Amino acid sequence: MPHKIAGNYPSPYGDEPKDAMVGNFARKPAYHFGWDWRPRYVTAGVWRGIDLQGWGDNRLTDLAVRTDALDASRARLTVQVQVQQQAAGSVPLQVEVFDPEGRRVFQRRQPSQLVAGSSTVEVPAQLERPRRWWPAGEGAQDRYTVKVSLADGEDAAHRLQQRIGLRTVELRREQDDKGGQGFAFVINGVPVFAKGANVIPFDAFPARVDAARLRQVLTAARDANMNMVRNWGGGYYEEDAFFDIADELGLMVWQDFMFGGGMQPGYDPAFRANVAAEARDNVRRLRHHPSIVLWSGNNEEETAWKDWGHARDLKAADPVFAAKVWQGYVDLFGHDLRAVAAEDGLGVPYWSSSPSNDLDTKANDSTRGDNHYWEVWGNPALSVQAYLRETPRFKSEYGLQGWPSLATIEQAATAAEQRIDSPVIRAHQKFMAGEGNTRLLHYIEMAYGTPRDFGDFVYLSQVMQAEGIALAALHHRASRPYTMGSLYWQLNDVWPGASWSSVDYYGRWKALHYAARRFFAPVTLAALRDEGRTRVRLLNDGALPLQARWRLQVMDLDGKVVSRREQSVTLAAAGVTDVGTYNDAELLGHADAARTVAVFELLQDGKVSARQVAGFVEAKDQPLHRDALRVRLESSGDHYQLRLDSTALVRAAWIDFGTLDVQLDDNLLDLLPGETRTIAVRSSADLASLQHALSVRTLNDR
Repeated sequence: MPHKIAGNYPSPYGDEPKDAMVGNFARKPAYHFGWDWRPRYVTAGVWRGIDLQGWGDNRLTDLAVRTDALDASRARLTVQVQVQQQAAGSVPLQVEVFDPEGRRVFQRRQPSQLVAGSSTVEVPAQLERPRRWWPAGEGAQDRYTVKVSLADGEDAAHRLQQRIGLRTVELRREQDDKGGQGFAFVINGVPVFAKGANVIPFDAFPARVDAARLRQVLTAARDANMNMVRNWGGGYYEEDAFFDIADELGLMVWQDFMFGGGMQPGYDPAFRANVAAEARDNVRRLRHHPSIVLWSGNNEEETAWKDWGHARDLKAADPVFAAKVWQGYVDLFGHDLRAVAAEDGLGVPYWSSSPSNDLDTKANDSTRGDNHYWEVWGNPALSVQAYLRETPRFKSEYGLQGWPSLATIEQAATAAEQRIDSPVIRAHQKFMAGEGNTRLLHYIEMAYGTPRDFGDFVYLSQVMQAEGIALAALHHRASRPYTMGSLYWQLNDVWPGASWSSVDYYGRWKALHYAARRFFAPVTLAALRDEGRTRVRLLNDGALPLQARWRLQVMDLDGKVVSRREQSVTLAAAGVTDVGTYNDAELLGHADAARTVAVFELLQDGKVSARQVAGFVEAKDQPLHRDALRVRLESSGDHYQLRLDSTALVRAAWIDFGTLDVQLDDNLLDLLPGETRTIAVRSSADLASLQHALSVRTLNDR
């Protein structure tokens, strides 16, 4: 190993011994060396395709389309083509642009006199009434096809083609009157609240990932009303298919460069030169994708250095070397990668690290830049209510663990091994070196009590995860425009284990993902209860105001209404509407807090479009009625219908069909007393098999 960091310097990788790191010196995916959601598997070998290319006198080596001006009436573009040729001479270059339906809307044949070697030819193009690419929820994802060819050549060396999206992107960082600074993505001149999650690699062994798995997970993100994913820096640069799918679905991509957790030897000029070449290759490969809206230098390296004791420990062992390491960091992430993004990124902004303030001031400051928040779940393991007491400009990481479904766990553990303390279950829990289930129990027991058995533990872990992240995400959205983004940790998994994901390794939705579809809905409500007061805000992502009604009912567990109010309201466009703050005493009156709930609802066209049920005590202290739910599954045309009938308040009903292939249009449901809900069920299984596999857990059954 060419470098060694002196002292008892802690590895950022969960399974790597102290003072024996290799992960941050090798240009390999950092997660291969272990993380708190996967084991250490350090693979080696060629795992992507290798091409042997041949050509004659000349060839096209690169294509880039720069947007010089763009609005609803006109797009002015510059098509940049790199040509390599053996000898000086005239090159007959042809450029064509086709609209989303395949109609040619621009064509130019341009002879160019070039020198021997590599040359760049620029061809101006103009499109009338361009159809712009928009993030999901903001408009269509129209894309154009640009084709470039050498008119005298017919083979692949003489042709290049790209699908592009016409859009502008800005990272807006406006100063506020309190000394803070905003952090907002502005697409085509429109500020967009970023809703989404962090993406990790899709498998412990990257060669096993195919386009179908990428599409499954990214489609799940879009279906949960997300418009952004952050490609986390501890993995690898994804295949083109990932970005093609993101372009198609309207998912903005926050793209980290592939550095995560540990300081790099940026003091070594050869290392930096190698990294710059690696970065330039990937930026040029991916820059035509409209989904990419940010290049970010690394994951958590600045905060690890300054706030986690890494700098302190190294300074104690070797202060001169510590200074050298930090300067190397500044050179690599403050200069080298910034230059690559500026020179080759076609105007996409650069950000030095996540979280950071782009090296201007202290990283992870909630008043400026992006922010990771781990005082909930991480140390000091505050209650989920702490989410409401911290308001960021852009929350790019926060999370709670939850185990995947029992059907997924069964792929790794036998029935006898399904115990919280079994060696197999501990091996699939990488947080706190296998002790992460104690942290899960800490959060479960605060709100829901002690699990009865392993199945109950898994169910409650998912309920806790879903309800805790919903609280945080709704707080972020209700803080718009001060806060302009909420990306929870994490979207997906690399293996069937405990993690922070909302979609498990086999693509099954955890409770969190169903909840995300509700809390990221374009129009919804946020009823945020903390310390005896509930703030109620109505949220509208749309560009136009909305007319609606909102309703508040206070009722007991059997449905007897203590108080009720309902009124018309206009939801502000692309913003938040405050409809009041209510004290517990005001809502309860003389009612029993344990036996009473507040039900907040938003109604559109006379139908409930959003609902939150808020208790005045923790769920474990509510005397919910057992056997309050009746369930019936029946055929209905080309699918099935699951009918749920409640006789009293039902909390957190979780529908499960075991290992059968099933798609539900909703799950993790609260039902009011006397309510009927019908859930569409789609499956290739027959009715008898579905009925046999069906189970429904609720908090009432505990």
